[in-house]
Amino acid sequence: MSKNKSIYRSASASVSLGRGLDLKSPVLLASGTASYGEELNKLCDLSKIGGLVTKAISLEPRIGNPPQRITETPSGMINAIGLANVGVQRFIAEKVPFLRTLDTAVIVNIAGRSIDEYSTVVSMLDAVEGIDAYEINLSCPNVKGECMIVGVSREATFEIVSELRRLTPRHLMIKLTPNVTSISSIALAAEEAGADSLSLINTVVGMAIDYRTRKPLLKNITGGLSGPAIKPIALAKVWEVFNAVKIPIIGMGGIASFEDTMEFFLAGAKAVQIGTMNFVYPDISERIATAIEQYFAAPGATTLREYCGSLITD
Repeated sequence: MSKNKSIYRSASASVSLGRGLDLKSPVLLASGTASYGEELNKLCDLSKIGGLVTKAISLEPRIGNPPQRITETPSGMINAIGLANVGVQRFIAEKVPFLRTLDTAVIVNIAGRSIDEYSTVVSMLDAVEGIDAYEINLSCPNVKGECMIVGVSREATFEIVSELRRLTPRHLMIKLTPNVTSISSIALAAEEAGADSLSLINTVVGMAIDYRTRKPLLKNITGGLSGPAIKPIALAKVWEVFNAVKIPIIGMGGIASFEDTMEFFLAGAKAVQIGTMNFVYPDISERIATAIEQYFAAPGATTLREYCGSLITD
């Protein structure tokens, strides 16, 4: 971890994901739901959680898709933000100084239109202190013609992860999409290419329509469905990948409570990311992290390491 990050909050809640990514808590903030941390830091004690995954960073700034680009749906929401971000140069100059002050792990989510773009961003960030890991976004469902194409191809996934593994000594977390025929095949390709961990799932392709106007509610027509509605899908995908790979899994998709996180641990996740529910309860990650710590610190409790992947299927 970076020098300014304190060591574990409690041994009962700590987790190591390998290649230097050691977390005081298995709870992370998911990319896109906490921006670059500054706003949420006023509403949540980020030192109580394991880490923050930043909003996606691309080589050049992006304004994203035109509005309307977010809409609420039953038990969730659909977004077509389109990876709007400040670009890597402004991120380094304007966002990293604040991120360095946080007493938690900093994981930078990276998106690109090509292998060259991913590689350039990683190379630029590798020269910057205060970053603990990269989450490589190969699976955004609302940006046409780029990362989604990579994320659904075993060959393309292997190629890009291999190249990034060659470029950086930092922890590589590969974010997977559920919108594929076989997520375990993509996961295996990432593992074989040198990924240190896998995060899943990204949002599910969805659509919302206003029957009165006969028009879609999103300008982009389709977008990424997230929130509690997708939790059963996410659990099934985490279980599938857990039974296919040996590297750590970070589970996400519809987590709204302590009980939800425990289900993801049983399915095989070693850590979790909380996303959409941050918009409802800005301090939910802190509260869940505290509940997890208390559960595993209780007298006679099993360890988090033993609990993860211990689903009984008989």
